[in-house]
Amino acid sequence: MMDFIKTFRDDDSGAVTVDWVVITAAVVGMSAISFFVIEDNAFALMDAAGGAVAAENDFGAAGGGE
Repeated sequence: MMDFIKTFRDDDSGAVTVDWVVITAAVVGMSAISFFVIEDNAFALMDAAGGAVAAENDFGAAGGGE
């Protein structure tokens, strides 16, 4: 039993896999957080741009927009 514990303790063949899983999870988490921050700002920018375009109010000018 002690030989099994020593062998298990010294075996690091799965350590690289665990590192990759942790790194991948961190990247996915940071991407999700970044997406939600950018999403809020993008919608605010779209609303502001849409409001500015609508404020011009030249969409049906009598002269055909010329």
